[in-house]
Amino acid sequence: MSSTLHRLKRPLRRVMAVLYVFAGVMHFVVPELYVQIVPPVFPARLELVYLSGIAEIALGAGLVHPRTRRLAAWGIVALLIAIFPANVYMATSGVVIEGAPGSGDPSDIVRWGRLPIQALLLAWAWWYTRPPAREK
Repeated sequence: MSSTLHRLKRPLRRVMAVLYVFAGVMHFVVPELYVQIVPPVFPARLELVYLSGIAEIALGAGLVHPRTRRLAAWGIVALLIAIFPANVYMATSGVVIEGAPGSGDPSDIVRWGRLPIQALLLAWAWWYTRPPAREK
């Protein structure tokens, strides 16, 4: 790994932790926004939103602690895979997100742009599943 990338790994992990904790908290602040993008084929959509919020908070916090860091990163990988259907549903269904800032109707760029962003988030989390160089 390049020295620049190596130096950024720790601060970027902290950024990731904050982002996941914040995103998880938002599942409880405005759950109705998230429920709207859960595919209707899933039962208990509100409960799934709360469950994913709890997971995001726990996994984000887990990134901070050395003993849970790698497990939390694996959990984020799994979570991103689990929530991928919601992003596909949002991209393909034309859902209008009532209560969202603006019109609530994301542009096609936003709808479809979420999919490659998911891939980037997955790669970012995967980076932290690897043991530090000194552990190898």
